Amino acid sequence: MKPAPAYRVLREQLREEIRGGRYAGGARLPTESELSEQYGLSRQTVRRAFQDLVAEGMVYRVPGRGTYAGGDSRRYLRRLGSIDDLMSLSDDTTMEVVDGLRRRVDIDAASRLRLDGDVVHTVVFRRMHDGIPFGHTVVHLPPEVATMVTASADLRTGAQSRHTVIGLLEPHLGSPIAEAAQSITVGTADDGVAAAIGCAHGHPMLRVDRLYRDSDGHAVELAVSHFLPEQYTYRITLHRSG
Repeated sequence: MKPAPAYRVLREQLREEIRGGRYAGGARLPTESELSEQYGLSRQTVRRAFQDLVAEGMVYRVPGRGTYAGGDSRRYLRRLGSIDDLMSLSDDTTMEVVDGLRRRVDIDAASRLRLDGDVVHTVVFRRMHDGIPFGHTVVHLPPEVATMVTASADLRTGAQSRHTVIGLLEPHLGSPIAEAAQSITVGTADDGVAAAIGCAHGHPMLRVDRLYRDSDGHAVELAVSHFLPEQYTYRITLHRSG
């Protein structure tokens, strides 16, 4: 019988070590160089094993810092497959309001929402998983949309909730949410983000922007989020049509 490829053997070895608790608590795995030396393999072979484990969600990689074991309850995994998934929170996640819903001037947000004026209504959250902050979200609403949830206790400073703003909004909208345009980029933590989630100013972040539109094509919410890469995994499942 033909022996299994070296990368596959290493992948299985690392997988068993992770499952056995050797890297419990999201500990860092050995580097590519260390594994290459330990097992007498090329770095390319080690890299291929890591790539497979990343795809499985067994490990995650932080540029400049290393490879860490996944499956840690302190690390949040976001799985998405539909608009409904975007509009809801996982059962183990809460939103804590840092700055309650209020009127303010924001030219950039108003432009992205395609408003005639420059006034929006904004609420700021930090997102928690098992009591640990891992994300910061700023939600901007058109004034006429904001009036639908102005009285909501979930959007007041200090409130904690398992509801998203878009989830609170949709029952009041004349037309249902039909589209979410999303972009994912690299960002850094400004003073507000750093203070909310307890990281250093300028810390690398995963930035996710979402613009929700209803079935009539009207923009109803702009959400800008920054997530700690050490605490957050973003996974999307895509299916072929037909």
